[in-house]
Amino acid sequence: MTAGKQHEGFGWLQILRLGLVQASIGAIVMIATSMLNRIMVVEYGLAAAIPAGLVAWHYVVQLSRPLWGLGSDRGGQRSAWIMLGMSLLGLGTLIAVNAVFLVPGHRPVALAIAFLGFTMIGAGVGAAGTSQLALLASGVAPARRAAAAATTWIMMVAGIIVAAASAGALLDPFSPQRLALVASGVILSALVVTALALFRLEPAERNQLNAAETDDAPTMREALDEIGNEPAARHFTLFIFVSMLAYSMQDLILEPFAGLVFAMSPGQSTQLSGMQHGGVLTGMIVAGIGGSAFRSRLPGELRSWITLGCLGSALALAALAIGAASGPGWPLVPNVFALGFFNGVFAVAAIGAMMGLAGAGERTREGVRMGVWGAAQAIAFGMGGLVGALGVDFARRGLGHDAAAFQLIFSIEGGLFVAAAWLAFKVSRPEPAARVEAMGS
Repeated sequence: MTAGKQHEGFGWLQILRLGLVQASIGAIVMIATSMLNRIMVVEYGLAAAIPAGLVAWHYVVQLSRPLWGLGSDRGGQRSAWIMLGMSLLGLGTLIAVNAVFLVPGHRPVALAIAFLGFTMIGAGVGAAGTSQLALLASGVAPARRAAAAATTWIMMVAGIIVAAASAGALLDPFSPQRLALVASGVILSALVVTALALFRLEPAERNQLNAAETDDAPTMREALDEIGNEPAARHFTLFIFVSMLAYSMQDLILEPFAGLVFAMSPGQSTQLSGMQHGGVLTGMIVAGIGGSAFRSRLPGELRSWITLGCLGSALALAALAIGAASGPGWPLVPNVFALGFFNGVFAVAAIGAMMGLAGAGERTREGVRMGVWGAAQAIAFGMGGLVGALGVDFARRGLGHDAAAFQLIFSIEGGLFVAAAWLAFKVSRPEPAARVEAMGS
């Protein structure tokens, strides 16, 4: 059997099925990081730092992503690793939900159980997410990578929206029993959707090829050494960290900025956040269509899309800094939409590039490389929101002026995006000709 037949490449139906997996991951994570966060603070009176710390811990656990990726490289079938991760994610979320019920009378025990739950959540996200991206990278032809990345990420956002809307409608009037039923329903639905989406997704010949390559799979130390000694992979790892750090810094400060500097009400600031997410989705669609139309991959058009997204984000943040000085009257809504748009452009292009470089290793395969980059992203996400929020707090105290504090943080964030654009240009290694030919459609 020829390599071309072994790697015919996923069609759009298979890509959509993997998008359903991504949507299912997003739906369960929404319960753990969003819904439980509010319930812990409002309904059970915990300090906001407690759920924030648990969410940060689940990012720390995702440092295990390279190990999960290496396991899926050696396992011969990535679908099984995805299901294992989804099972860990679902069970960990149920444990965290039930831990909350113990808060009123057994707070230390409740927090210990919640810690266990969020540990499993982090491990589950790492196992399922890394294996899903590795399967996407190994199965999608180069010309479709940008569109495939856009499709799966848009479906993840859609999964979060659908789960949040459904859970929110069913959760009122709130009671512990209702929370348990709603959470269980979302988790069960996500597991069923994932199982159906993965059913016979990987052709038997692909599994046989993966098993044959297992004999030559490097150890974790050898894999990390190869990635560290490869300039493109090393620069890309740093790019992922810097760009995602900048991307996540605004998460916890955009709505307070709108309230403190522009005197927006909670409802208005929430709508502003929705406008930003609308911009992100638009940017993802544009980059997905544009990246595929020009059959782009690094080096070349995808690198240009990444640079456009990073520099556009930096300019939008510079405009927000100017708006902080101007105050009410500044076109804040289109400014925030532009920020979201360029964030979406760079995010999809970066994921498409990640899938391309994942197949460029001499011995390392897609799983461990996706794991390394996923770990870099998790660290950046965990740090970004915290750095942004603490930075604003310290700057407000030190400068004594809200607008000046936000100006400083937005300027730092913009500088990080400029640095990320420069790093993107240093990612210059093309894919090996054999791998590109094997994956061509």
